[in-house]
Order: sequence, then C-alpha cells, then structure tokens
Amino acid sequence: MATYAHTRSTEDVVSRPVPPGNQSVPSIPLRDANVGKDGEPSIGNLVKDATASVSTLFRAEVALAKAELVDAGKKAGAGTGLFAVAGVMALYTSLFFFFFLAVLLDVWLPAWLAWLIVFLILLTVTIIAGVVGYIIFRKVRGPQKTIESVKEVQTVLPRGIPGNDAPPAVDARAGYPPIPPAHDPRR
Repeated sequence: MATYAHTRSTEDVVSRPVPPGNQSVPSIPLRDANVGKDGEPSIGNLVKDATASVSTLFRAEVALAKAELVDAGKKAGAGTGLFAVAGVMALYTSLFFFFFLAVLLDVWLPAWLAWLIVFLILLTVTIIAGVVGYIIFRKVRGPQKTIESVKEVQTVLPRGIPGNDAPPAVDARAGYPPIPPAHDPRR
C-alpha cells in the first residue's frame, strides 16, 4: 500500500508514492520557487540570479578568449615556423651570393683581392649588426610600471598587526623581500 507525502500545499507540488522505508521524497514544485508571495522575485533571489549570470558570463568570456588565443597561437606558430625556414634559406642563399660576388670580382681583380673584398664586406655587415644589437639591448629596462604599482600596493596594505614588530613585506631600499631570521633549534 502506497502512502503519499506532501511537503507543500497540494496545488504547489506533484504528489508521489513514497517507497517503503522512506519518510519523504523530493517533489517538483508546480510554481516558481524564486517568486515571493506577491508574485515578484525577492531581492535575495535577484542577487543570486545576477551573481550566477555574472559568473556564467565571465566563464563564457574566458572560454571565448581561450579559444581565440589558441587559434591565434596556432596561426602565430605556423607563421613563426615559416619565418624560420625563410631565414635559414636566406642564410644559405647568401653563401652563394657572396661566392658569386667573389667570382665576379675575380674577372677584374686578382683572386685573392676579390675574396678579401667579399670577406671585408661580410665583416663590416657583422660588426654593424652587432653594434646595433648591443645598442638595442642597452635600452632594455625592467618592468618599471609593474615595480611602481607593487610599491603603491605596499603603501595601501597594512604592515602588520598593531604591536607586532613584523618586518615589511618588501624592503623598500633593495626591492627584494627581507631574509627571514634563522630558526634557532635551541628555543
């Protein structure tokens, strides 16, 4: 013999037979559980729905960005690979060009002078590229904006508990965290 459990009023739920040994069975509400007595959603339910919607929107945006970045990364990887192949081929081609240049100069000049001129051209290009690279690397600086923003965050964060003489999180003089005191096993 089946008994019926009612957790709400009869018009709000579908009654189900209760299996033997169980006292209650979850039921399906026939009206919206988020709606208050006056038929309007409560503030708590609105906030809960808004939070869930923002969370879902954020996850969807992250998933979209990830998909776009993966696609762009694949294209960038293929482009980088093709640029590397082009660079290697240009390097091999330059060998033949300079060999051709030496043989061409050999028509008007002695062979040793033709090869010397080609060598000096290569040496000059190498020195110029090295100097320009050195100048560019000298201009490279650390992430100054990031360092400044971290220092600004330190001024906002509390230094510690009042009465506790804890050292600051980062030593302002050096920009590095302080070295913690050594642990004394005798204490």
